[in-house]
Amino acid sequence: MEKKHNKNLVPVARMLRKNMTKEEKHLWYDYLQKSEYKFTRQKIIGKYIADFYCPEADLIIEIDGSQHYTDEGIKYDAERTEFIENFNITVIRIKNTDINRNFIGVCTYLENVLREKTKR
Repeated sequence: MEKKHNKNLVPVARMLRKNMTKEEKHLWYDYLQKSEYKFTRQKIIGKYIADFYCPEADLIIEIDGSQHYTDEGIKYDAERTEFIENFNITVIRIKNTDINRNFIGVCTYLENVLREKTKR
């Protein structure tokens, strides 16, 4: 198995941090950054970069736009999730539309997942 951190992806991760989508910004600035749980943005794991990572909960949050629902996107995400889960990290996926239409519900869901995973 590849090592957990790939230094070659650091410039890409930095670029993604600077150019977050509208939905990533909303979740980051209006919930994750203020959360009692510590999160990092654009976490490198092997050959992949995850949107948000909480080390305490071993949890990755992926924010998915429409490209994730094509046949190619579904296949890629399944391979990526399997790779990440080999490190005992849980991956959850949230649709852009859910963030835009039900932000409070998304935050409540994430809070419940975090509490369950950390037993807080």
